[in-house]
Amino acid sequence: MILARVALEAALVRSLRAIPKTQTYKLPNNWSPGQVQWLQINKRLASSIIKETTEGAGAESAAKNLKSRVAGGVKTLPQVDEPLETAMSPSRTRALRKKRLAIDELSALGFLNTRGYTTADEYNLEELHAALKQQNLYETKRFFSTDNLGVEQNVLFVTAKYPTGEQPREIFFFREGSVVFWNCNDIETNNVLNFLRNFERESYVSALVHGESEMMPYTYISSTAVDVEGDLVADSSDLNVASRAFFQNGKFYVTPDSDNFLYKYTFSNAIAQSIKLGIWEATLDRYIDSMEYLTEDLKRGRRLRISRAAMLRKTGELFALRHSINLSSDLLDAPDFYWDREELEGLYLQVCSYFSISRRTKVMNEKINHCVELAELVSHNLNDAHHIRLEWMIIILIMVEVGFEILHFAEGALHHGDQVIHSANPYPISENSA
Repeated sequence: MILARVALEAALVRSLRAIPKTQTYKLPNNWSPGQVQWLQINKRLASSIIKETTEGAGAESAAKNLKSRVAGGVKTLPQVDEPLETAMSPSRTRALRKKRLAIDELSALGFLNTRGYTTADEYNLEELHAALKQQNLYETKRFFSTDNLGVEQNVLFVTAKYPTGEQPREIFFFREGSVVFWNCNDIETNNVLNFLRNFERESYVSALVHGESEMMPYTYISSTAVDVEGDLVADSSDLNVASRAFFQNGKFYVTPDSDNFLYKYTFSNAIAQSIKLGIWEATLDRYIDSMEYLTEDLKRGRRLRISRAAMLRKTGELFALRHSINLSSDLLDAPDFYWDREELEGLYLQVCSYFSISRRTKVMNEKINHCVELAELVSHNLNDAHHIRLEWMIIILIMVEVGFEILHFAEGALHHGDQVIHSANPYPISENSA
């Protein structure tokens, strides 16, 4: 009997989660006063009883505890402020993302830094290449084209001539306005970024450039090495191409070969794509903020505070952004450069998946579609207002013309009346005729 009572009252307590603590619970008339008083106890006491019942304290001990609290009339305990999460609250099921290691911790493990920036819409790589030769600080390793047709060289890969450590310092310049530094400190990075300003087209503001930058760790390993987390990279007998570079847990591993620049290019290309997408995301956010007042005007039925010419420019900005994302970039699919390089394509797709490029591109296109609908609605509203003004102008001109015709008709009628009077009296009487 006691066990059944405990189970019944436990079920009632679970049903009271969503009810405020200060609410009075109304029960059927056949309930005993002890049960009514017990249900008036606050959630903390009830949760402790449920905890004892469900965590293996035993039915007998829970029943004795319940009996001691209910029997003899229990006074309602004072209400106190409780956290939202108690023993009665449902457990969390969402997995938390792993916290990335700090830069100093990665440096202690032997990792170096890869930094990526997007500073402009486009670089003039030909002039940049000539200026770097004249500067004589960096040596050009590759100036190549990633297009199968080889129409123009769109990637410039240079290394520092004067080493400052054991590992080389390398830089990738992409024609679409991105630069990726390998093992370069802050001073060198800022100097190169300032040097790039002379070769940029449509430069971005410095706050946006540094805000959307990306930093990733990398390290050099041998083909038979085991990474720092204890995972086997490759057996000593398996010296294949796939073991020369791989991406794992947000870190890039590459062998220190003289011809590993393609793996570094692949990694740099994915970073540059992510940063460029971040720049476009920030641009779209600013565009949405600039159009917010129009939605408020539409909501309140006010006159739209924008001209047709300004709305046309806004629409052009939106379609230019859509063109850059879907047509001018390789965000929707892997570039043609990886068509016959399966190992590089796998590495590229893996890094792109880490940066969630596909999902972010899809979200951006959805936002752009909503912005296009808003732009079309505003444009139609402005065009309708313009047409209404033209119609009213035509109506006013017609009314003015009708008014002039009425005046001409009235003048003609008066003139005709005067002629009738003169013709009816051919001999007018003058004052001197008498």
